[in-house]
Amino acid sequence: MKKRALSFWEIWNMSFGFLGIQFGFALQGGFMSRIFQTLGADEHSIPLLWIAAPLTGLLVQPIIGYMSDRTWHSRLGRRRPYFLIGAILSSIALFFVPYSPALWIAAGFLWILDASINISMEPFRALVADKLTESQRTYGFVVQTLIIGIGTWIASNLPWMVSEMGISDSAASGVIPDSVKVAFAIGAFVFLISILYTIFTTSEYPPEDMEEFKREKAKKNQFIPDILNNIGNMPLTMKKLGVIQFFSWFAFFTMWSLANPALTEHVFNTPAPVQSIYDMTNVVQAEAFDVANTAFQKSSNLVGSAMGVYGLSSMVFALLLVLYTSKRNVNRKYVHMFSLMLGGLGFILMYFATPENLKWCFVLIGFSWGSILSMPYAMLSSSVDPNKMGMFMGIFNMFIVIPQIIAALGGINFVSSLLGEESINAMTVAGISLIIAGLCNLLITNKNAISYQPELSENNA
Repeated sequence: MKKRALSFWEIWNMSFGFLGIQFGFALQGGFMSRIFQTLGADEHSIPLLWIAAPLTGLLVQPIIGYMSDRTWHSRLGRRRPYFLIGAILSSIALFFVPYSPALWIAAGFLWILDASINISMEPFRALVADKLTESQRTYGFVVQTLIIGIGTWIASNLPWMVSEMGISDSAASGVIPDSVKVAFAIGAFVFLISILYTIFTTSEYPPEDMEEFKREKAKKNQFIPDILNNIGNMPLTMKKLGVIQFFSWFAFFTMWSLANPALTEHVFNTPAPVQSIYDMTNVVQAEAFDVANTAFQKSSNLVGSAMGVYGLSSMVFALLLVLYTSKRNVNRKYVHMFSLMLGGLGFILMYFATPENLKWCFVLIGFSWGSILSMPYAMLSSSVDPNKMGMFMGIFNMFIVIPQIIAALGGINFVSSLLGEESINAMTVAGISLIIAGLCNLLITNKNAISYQPELSENNA
């Protein structure tokens, strides 16, 4: 089936749901560690509490990719049924997360939230490849990144914004402040509305041969054999991209799980107070705990706002690429390499940062984030069988979640301890990992993956 070139607004509409998805991810990434700390988690246990995120991605995304490849609904099409299901579940989970009364409940909500977001997210990646011609793939993924950047910046600043409107950052010991609760409620609303916008404004191409599609669908479910077969036969370019993804996502998992404890302590000098060292029956010590806890909550707002800057700079990065790729091709390999190395520098400079200049570290990180969300997927979509796009996008997710699982199971604690006991060392490790990821782009040699090649566009890697 010959696809027509889509206009900017058609690509915008089909990608708009990512605004809500990123609201979910930004609130999760920026504030779950803060919730865990408020509920009593110590810094070294936080990565393990985060293991829910990569594990659910590992399980959910290949399953959803496989199922969406084999789905066709007369009204909702192939990918949109999964957008809707994921949006409803994610919105419910987002609303209730900050009301968790205990650490284990918050960790459980993280499992539910991340699984629900993944149900919506993977089909969105596949939709871009489904709808766009080969020549528009980079453009489409960059537009997605532009919307993701907007979502990251707004959502990361939500607790600070609602705090500025007079909603309290103070709360009793073990209770999440109202500013966080309101922010998550807003995120839940935006998640659902933005997904519904894409569902109602975007159509999908039906299978090219509907009869063959029905026959294939009627066959005995071969999910596990098909997944294993495609893992064993994945294109070489996909394997090389996997190495890049490994080091990239090790770095970003480190940031999401440990930036709040590292930066509140090292940059703002307001670490989370440990309740056990205070005598809460003593009025003076109870007041001292409240003062320290409020300072920690306020500095956590500022860390969240600073993290939001990486969404803003990724948005600027994406906007520049949108303007450029609408008319020209880019060398995806070198764009990705230099972007990752800039992000690595941003992480390393956090060691020397002050509250006033911390945002510039996140500006550099935003360049790498903007590239991570677009360039690998543009390279991948030019290297795999389009009839198995959903499955390969799901399998590709393994290269995202495996490094996160390794980090969560003690990898980041072990590696950062080699540099010393300071909490900021985790950010230094993230920087080194991202620079390694950038250099690994030199492994990519497939011309069709590096840049759109009209004469090669019919070939797979």
